[in-house]
Amino acid sequence: MQPNPRRLGEVPATPNAWHELPDDLQLTLSREALRRAAETLAEHAELLAAEMDGGTLLDQGGPEALRLFAAVVRATNRDGFATVGNA
Repeated sequence: MQPNPRRLGEVPATPNAWHELPDDLQLTLSREALRRAAETLAEHAELLAAEMDGGTLLDQGGPEALRLFAAVVRATNRDGFATVGNA
């Protein structure tokens, strides 16, 4: 009988599924992950700017800088990464 790795506090072995994917699929999935990360950053910048505009957070010139950051993140990534399906 094999010992239960979870009982011993070990992480069970996982297959190298990522490395088994074709290179073009790895690249596509990586680009989509980066696109989503960039959009998340931009959305957070917009949210912070709105909070500053609303007076919830102290405004020291930040809202416009955050909006500029959000626009730069979106513009930089808009053409660089193709949108793929529901990865």
